[in-house]
Amino acid sequence: MDDFLKMDVFFVVTTAVVLCVGTFVLVALFYMIRILRSVDHVAHNLSEESDRVREDLVVLRRKIAEEGMKMKHLSDFFQSVTGRAKAKRKQTPREDAS
Repeated sequence: MDDFLKMDVFFVVTTAVVLCVGTFVLVALFYMIRILRSVDHVAHNLSEESDRVREDLVVLRRKIAEEGMKMKHLSDFFQSVTGRAKAKRKQTPREDAS
């Protein structure tokens, strides 16, 4: 076999492999970016909810300091936390398979 023909076959095969690997890397990067965006969204939601719980705890502490410890304050606090979670679930529409 001629040396130039061997080099041509080598470069054709190498080019095909590089294109396949490059395509695989691009697809993997695409999915990795989607996963990172989802993680960022979850972290943002978690941060918002923790801020809201912190605000509720400030209100609870202030009521306890003003009026003393009453079971009503604790029940109001837990109702506000669970009520917010239920309202949040009702706001988000479910994605049905269309």
